[in-house]
Amino acid sequence: MDLGLEDRIVGVTKFCIHPSSLRKAKTIVGGTKNYRMDIIESLKPDLIIGNKEENEKEGVEELMEKYPVWMSDIYSVQDSMDMIQKLGEILGVQEKSKEIVDQLSVDFTTPLTKKGTCIYLIWNDPMMVVGKHTFIDEMLSFSGFKNMIKEKRYPSLTDHDLENLKPEFILLSSEPFPFKQKHLDEFQNKFPKAHVCLVDGEYFSWYGSRLLVAKKYFIETFEEE
Repeated sequence: MDLGLEDRIVGVTKFCIHPSSLRKAKTIVGGTKNYRMDIIESLKPDLIIGNKEENEKEGVEELMEKYPVWMSDIYSVQDSMDMIQKLGEILGVQEKSKEIVDQLSVDFTTPLTKKGTCIYLIWNDPMMVVGKHTFIDEMLSFSGFKNMIKEKRYPSLTDHDLENLKPEFILLSSEPFPFKQKHLDEFQNKFPKAHVCLVDGEYFSWYGSRLLVAKKYFIETFEEE
């Protein structure tokens, strides 16, 4: 959208929620993993853009037999900027993609003020957290947090594990599990020494042009209390 290509989009997933009008104006092809091949075939796309973490290999391979498919693989802000630049080249909007990349280069040059150790939860039951070698881990580091999870990807934890880690902050993400106030209250009661916060997962995990507003969110949420 920020590349100015809305009129060229023919299909989106049900998770494409910005802007809110997009899912009404475009054809929904399903989710990121359970997409409808018949709907995609009816749209006859010239290009399909996917992501290695979000989309399952088997489905992507099936799509590749019929259409040009471009896949991203994002673990860092630099990966995100490279993706935006490459899509600008593929789609013929290099000038606009350069504007976005240049702004991100400025925004993410210097990490924000250090805040303390943290655990970032993405699921409640079982309790799943963010580990190393993830885009979210990099965003935690940029926003001033030290992720206490050393394992890669998204390991599971027990209450006992979390108690032993003694994080200064427990961050409850809005996605993929929609943590609410009741969950915050539960975690705060279980772990009274930690500062438990509800956070908007979009700003920690959306690696595209959503990053343009991520720094502002981090500052307003964690540095202007």
